[in-house]
Amino acid sequence: MQTQDSATTVADRAQSAIFVTANPLGDSELISPATAISGDALTLRSSGSNALGETLNGLPGVSTTTYGPMVGRPIIRGMDGDRIRLLQNGVAAYDASSLSYDHAVPQDPLSVERIEIIRGPAALLYGGNAIGGVVNTIDNRIPREPIHGVTGTTDVNYTSGTDGRAGAAQIEGGNGRFNFHADVFARETSDEHIPGYAHSAAQRAQDGADATEPYGRLPNSDGRWSGGAVGSSYTWADGYAGLSYNGFQSNYGSVAEDSVRLRMHQDHVAFASEVRNLPGPIERVKFDFGYTDYEHREIDDGVTGTTFRNHGYEGRIEARHKKIGPFDGAIGVQFSQNTFSALGDEALVPTTRTTNVALFGLEEWQATQRLKVSLGGRLERVMLSPTAAGNDRFANAQDRNFTTGSVSLGGLYRLNTAWSVAADVAYTERAPTFYELYANGPHDATGQYLIGNADAQKEKSVSTDLALRFASGPDKGSLGVFYSRFSNYLTEYNTGNQVDDDGAVVPSGTADALNQAVYRGVRAEFYGVEASTTKRVFTHGPHHVDIDLGADYTHARNADTGEPLPRIAPLRLTFSPSYGYGPFGARATLVHAWRQARVPADDTSTGSYTTLGLSLTYRFRIGSTQWLGYLRGDNLTNQDIRYASSVVRDIAPQMGRSVTVGLRTTF
Repeated sequence: MQTQDSATTVADRAQSAIFVTANPLGDSELISPATAISGDALTLRSSGSNALGETLNGLPGVSTTTYGPMVGRPIIRGMDGDRIRLLQNGVAAYDASSLSYDHAVPQDPLSVERIEIIRGPAALLYGGNAIGGVVNTIDNRIPREPIHGVTGTTDVNYTSGTDGRAGAAQIEGGNGRFNFHADVFARETSDEHIPGYAHSAAQRAQDGADATEPYGRLPNSDGRWSGGAVGSSYTWADGYAGLSYNGFQSNYGSVAEDSVRLRMHQDHVAFASEVRNLPGPIERVKFDFGYTDYEHREIDDGVTGTTFRNHGYEGRIEARHKKIGPFDGAIGVQFSQNTFSALGDEALVPTTRTTNVALFGLEEWQATQRLKVSLGGRLERVMLSPTAAGNDRFANAQDRNFTTGSVSLGGLYRLNTAWSVAADVAYTERAPTFYELYANGPHDATGQYLIGNADAQKEKSVSTDLALRFASGPDKGSLGVFYSRFSNYLTEYNTGNQVDDDGAVVPSGTADALNQAVYRGVRAEFYGVEASTTKRVFTHGPHHVDIDLGADYTHARNADTGEPLPRIAPLRLTFSPSYGYGPFGARATLVHAWRQARVPADDTSTGSYTTLGLSLTYRFRIGSTQWLGYLRGDNLTNQDIRYASSVVRDIAPQMGRSVTVGLRTTF
């Protein structure tokens, strides 16, 4: 297990000893590379951004898509979209974020207690959509442990870079049996401050001398978020059962289209239960279920152009069996169904119902005192059923059914009490999504006319991980390498044609023309390195100084042609010293990202940048109330940052110099 940010408190570290994600056996150390973030570290990371991707950006192997300050979905080892599963408490909360880069993840990190990231193929437990990894946000909206009395937290902060005001409050209570939870959050921002021109030098040259160039502010990048949740549970000595509801709504601008707003709404109902210490061969059963109703409208000059809807359910049953000889393991069933529709000007996919049913199992064998071996498998049935709904573009869309399988083998060997080696190999399969199969329409947010591949086959990959790990007291470290090879990696390919909104080819340079892009399968390779270490270099009484070092690099290419795959983050190095003295904490973070020149022929490169961040924290108590005051500075060098992973990098840089001040209260 790896934890990235030493700002996490001692209590948080104790809590993070057990990973919920990808670990039905409750083991304290995963073979798969994983990172957890919670407590003060999560508070500081989420204080300046509501985008989940930006909150996690910079963790080992994690970068982000971006479409302005309100939008960002995590990328893991160069993979994004439908290859990264975003979960809430282990099950899906459906949205449209994997379909397009301008669609936000409907979740505010202020409402989350803990985030777990599993890098590499986690398809074994969560399906082919997790072929690149899993991000699981965990909250306590269904209390899993007894609560005695009433507790709560509040958090308010202000961010200068967006003139952003944010706040969240949570209250919980119980009598040791019946427990309740309630939370609310809200965030409002103005247009983002940027270091200079919104458009890059190359883009300004294309715009022409007569163009009006935005400077200092990113137009139409403001937005508002709000939401809340209520939940309750009944707990007893050997388990719990509970129900929760949470709602989310937002209104934010599209940085690529000055007149376009996106209005989003999501309702999510969840049920969770666990029963432990059962008689017979099964000792524990855990059940999670969620139903989501999601809608967002894209509004141009006050007129709704396109409405996206996604509603459906997902459930998981995990059963841990008692030991069978030397084997400890779990089996499970996962089932889901969701219906996605896009209606209006950008009806680029037909209304499609997707149904999944899967069986999975995981077994561990403590072969020796030092060696642990893990073996698992998953069999999944995926069924897609499109409906043209009167749109001639989708008249020929046909049902597609896929049977996918995954298997993994891993081992963890302890060299001594501090050092260990972890290795695993996995074969995974992913069924194409509805948009990879059926897309046929304009997508102004990316400037493309997308055409799906109706004959697309399963995506198949073989992946390996190897890591050397160290853990001794406050000192931790990991050095790992990974390699994945795909035999049918589904990716967008620009044909070189320009078309109008109806898909008809038009002359190059035609006003409002779109680039024609088709989905096709290619052989692809991803490999790279991830390193992180925390070393306590000074201790004197209550004073201590830690040094964090981190680096990650992903190389991704079309294995047939050698051409780089798009939107891959460059090599990054992080140096972060921190100081602690009783209630005081201070941290500086220096990040250097190299220039990304490995891009496809029709893409643009990005320049290098070096950023400096500082944070200060102070804990104090007033009566029975605990307080945390925090001050955070981001991009203090005021760099013009354009992420290689962003499709709008030539028109929308990242935020310039910014300071966040906040206060968190616990009672």
